[in-house]
Amino acid sequence: MNPRILKRFIILMAVLTVVAFLTTDFWRSWSERPPGDLETELASQRLEDKLYDQALALYDQALKIEPNHRGALMGRAIVFLQTEQLSKAVSAFDQLIEFLEKSLEQDDLTGRGVLAAAYANRGIARDRMGEFEKALKDYVKSLNTDETSVEGPGTIHKILYGSERVSNVRSRAIYIYEQLKKPEDQRVMRIPELDQLQRMHKP
Repeated sequence: MNPRILKRFIILMAVLTVVAFLTTDFWRSWSERPPGDLETELASQRLEDKLYDQALALYDQALKIEPNHRGALMGRAIVFLQTEQLSKAVSAFDQLIEFLEKSLEQDDLTGRGVLAAAYANRGIARDRMGEFEKALKDYVKSLNTDETSVEGPGTIHKILYGSERVSNVRSRAIYIYEQLKKPEDQRVMRIPELDQLQRMHKP
């Protein structure tokens, strides 16, 4: 056999083998995803792009496929929080928290982080509604559940977004606690330039 033809054949077979392997691997990873994962991932991308209507539609689609998909439950609630539909946000976080408290396994660290984030986000919604005592209770529950998940942005986030003063759950909880100890007419519950730095939590 001509050595040049043999060399081309070997190279072609090697390329086809790699392509077949990658195609099989991709198909397996796509087809074996848990129900609702694809829709939730697409919804999260829309959420990051602030396309809230599209994100909500995709989260709802994911929940039709898997009613207890915690990523979709969290994302749907965050859409309401980001669009200032605060009562709906609280109800949606209630649903997620109730589900997690009933189903969470002791060794499910990811789920514990989701629960902590749900408490923190419900606290933010209640905070914005002026329900400061309830917000404080949620912040404390969040910190007691998994403080690491809600401790605030790291150095990379601060570099990217140019702020050293991003509010976190602990600092807001301490502030509310200190203010609630004062006589009502001396409390300052809102400082707009700091309040706008408060961020949602999405593990």
